[in-house]
Amino acid sequence: MTGDAGLVIEGLHKSFGRKPVLRGIDLAVEPHQVVCLIGASGSGKSTLLRCVNLLEPIDAGRITLGGEDITRRGVRVNAVRRRVGIVFQSYNLFPHMPVLRNVTLGPVKALGRSRAEARDEAMALLERFGLADRARDYPDRLSGGQQQRVAIIRALAMRPELLLLDEITSALDPELVADVLEMIRDLAEGGMTMVIATHEMGFARDIAHRVCFLDEGQILEEGAPERIFTAPQEARTRRFLQRVVDAGRMDGGRGGT
Repeated sequence: MTGDAGLVIEGLHKSFGRKPVLRGIDLAVEPHQVVCLIGASGSGKSTLLRCVNLLEPIDAGRITLGGEDITRRGVRVNAVRRRVGIVFQSYNLFPHMPVLRNVTLGPVKALGRSRAEARDEAMALLERFGLADRARDYPDRLSGGQQQRVAIIRALAMRPELLLLDEITSALDPELVADVLEMIRDLAEGGMTMVIATHEMGFARDIAHRVCFLDEGQILEEGAPERIFTAPQEARTRRFLQRVVDAGRMDGGRGGT
């Protein structure tokens, strides 16, 4: 990582047409922190991440990264995106390129690294996460979990200051989830600053420094995982978590997926 990865979101509003999706989001993420966003589908989690990566223009408010206002007029969008990695539930790998080429393309084209340097770093990342033997395979030869891990490695190869993960296990079969979550846990233990939108409540409880519950485009409640999951203050949070428990979706920490 380079620089100060502190993220501050102030008074963020975003609408699609007449429909407000984010309504006054305030959030601060310290360097090396992991913040998990939870909430029902449609609560604004994915849109919030897309705004931070500047994939969606904001209507009002401000986002600063490392003390720099990245939503100011005239900001170099591509320069910001080189600092902020984002991974979606769809892997978005280039199907006509082998794994190694998928991982090295960005560092070579966007960062100007030599092919040798990019290859060495890519192989080190693939080795770290148990995929070095798949470097020459094309994405269609990989399982969904392997493809998702390659997508994360591709983001890491850009050396981002901040990593955004948007429901990265939602498209995976249950038996493939554990390896991806273990990879994210490894990154957290290594100090990567991350904001993670997730339905994996046990994982959020296990990995996050803070958990934010979003409801109808607002952060209704936030705090340490122990408090949010055991003693939520808001009735809406309690109802949401009770439905999660009733559906058997509070597993997913170190003991399960």
